[in-house]
Amino acid sequence: MSSRVSSEEGAMEGLLKGLINIGIEAVQDFAAGNQNADNSQSNDPDSRKEEEAQPRSRWDKHPHTKHQQAPDEYKQAFKRNASDQDYSEGVDSSSINLEPTDEELSDYRVACSRLWDLDIDRLVPGRDYEIDCGDGKRVYSKEDMASNELFRFVSQDVFKSPTYARFYALLDNYHADQDVAEEFSSREEQEQIAFVEEISRTAPIQYLFKYLVASRAIQSDNWEEFKRMLQRLWFDLYRRDNTRNSSSAFEHVFVGEIKDRENNDEEVSGLHNWIQFYIEEAKGSLDYQGYILPRRRGGDEPDSHTRLVTVQFTWNGARKPASSSFIGVSPEFELALYTLCFFCGDEDNHLVLGSYAVNVKCYRYGRNRIGSVFPIAEE
Repeated sequence: MSSRVSSEEGAMEGLLKGLINIGIEAVQDFAAGNQNADNSQSNDPDSRKEEEAQPRSRWDKHPHTKHQQAPDEYKQAFKRNASDQDYSEGVDSSSINLEPTDEELSDYRVACSRLWDLDIDRLVPGRDYEIDCGDGKRVYSKEDMASNELFRFVSQDVFKSPTYARFYALLDNYHADQDVAEEFSSREEQEQIAFVEEISRTAPIQYLFKYLVASRAIQSDNWEEFKRMLQRLWFDLYRRDNTRNSSSAFEHVFVGEIKDRENNDEEVSGLHNWIQFYIEEAKGSLDYQGYILPRRRGGDEPDSHTRLVTVQFTWNGARKPASSSFIGVSPEFELALYTLCFFCGDEDNHLVLGSYAVNVKCYRYGRNRIGSVFPIAEE
């Protein structure tokens, strides 16, 4: 890690040990086909009911969940060769239709809406997590308008899902400094392969594959080649600004980077993922400073059940004036959505996802790479 984040390695290690513990137990449960029914979610998104959060004063701050240290036998759980690890059995294709329709093939935006419906591992606000948006502010304001952290809590049960646990394991593989070249160890490369293998067993990624093949957005219909393509697209390193191999699509979009500005200030670049936001906030590295008010008077303002927010924060002392992020969606959904927009969409992708009108901004880096991609709420 860079000097900016090396002082936090101890805190990250403690969190990672706990999440590896509960994550590997869940992977084993999935592989055995005996996951606890109390923690499972219905395969029918329409049948899921979001539970109402119990009323609580916004000033009564909910402490972050404390993760327990993992037993010794789990320390190397995700550090083995990816081919030697256990994975979930995958989605039951007999109960979920994953074939793209003619309407979806004629309009990728409809396919994006389908991905939202296929996100069966999306969290339930009030049960799995709760946020406190605090007060709003304009993007140019530097005043801290949030008396509390954004996340009141995130249930430890969330990280019993294999994709969430494996996603988390990737977050400490990067330097925050955008000018520092990245170098992956063999263990970190195995974590990438294992993450792609795990999400490839989910409904959003399997639908993505079928859609890209049917729409001829990709040339090969080979499943193994598709997984290798996902790994290259998201994890291959490239030069951003002045330093070779200093960035990747995954690092920029999901982890975040810190870049120098001309006036010697530092600014956060990327970091559009709610899990990374929560983890860094729990560590004390990220300071939430309020949500960005809608430009239109009378526009919708976020509450504890909001799925898409635009916020301001500082991370490791660097400011992010405005950053948009989905809240509570699964890692596989975000990666599938952004990949579909990259292959089939444009820079602006005006979508309807559930009850949200969203513009997914997708910037290319050269011809074949993702520079940045993130959601913006339409007003």
